[in-house]
Amino acid sequence: MDDTKNILLVGVGGQGTLLASKLLTYGLMQAGYDVKMSEIHGMSQRGGDVSAHIRYGKKVHSSVIEKGSGDLLISFEQMEAYRWVPFMREDGTVIVNNQAIHPVAVLSGKANYHEDIIGELSKKINTKVLDARKEAEDLGNPRGTNMVLVGAAVKLLNLLNIDWKKAIAANVKPQFVEPNMKTFERGLSLV
Repeated sequence: MDDTKNILLVGVGGQGTLLASKLLTYGLMQAGYDVKMSEIHGMSQRGGDVSAHIRYGKKVHSSVIEKGSGDLLISFEQMEAYRWVPFMREDGTVIVNNQAIHPVAVLSGKANYHEDIIGELSKKINTKVLDARKEAEDLGNPRGTNMVLVGAAVKLLNLLNIDWKKAIAANVKPQFVEPNMKTFERGLSLV
């Protein structure tokens, strides 16, 4: 039986999706897992979508997660969760930040943003909804949404035996380690 776990991280440029994927990858590698990561960030600097695939286990052969095989989807924005849910297994889990970021087509009136995305997701798959942005702001770290989501993911995946402070320290500037640890720990407490 394949022991490989598949994590998708999706969001919009500027939300810290890629930092979160690098942090998870670093921690998993430090714990001795074979890890493969693939990221796509085409127009991310202009508010476009961003995604990262992380696969880990004893031996991983590919970095790409196929449709229907994801174990955990970490979404930084509601619509991105809805777009990527086809990649999830039926028994998979979605952690979704309840933030809605309207793309240019919606802002210009050329498209609509579905208003009950969370409700629709909950009908399809096990869904954990977090107000990660508010949680980070309450801790004085408004850019820490990503760390709240990573903390929640670590808890759900039962990866608590990894030195996440070391992983955070390896991926952020020294002055940001403690604020990111606080938001990470908040995420751990939310699930």
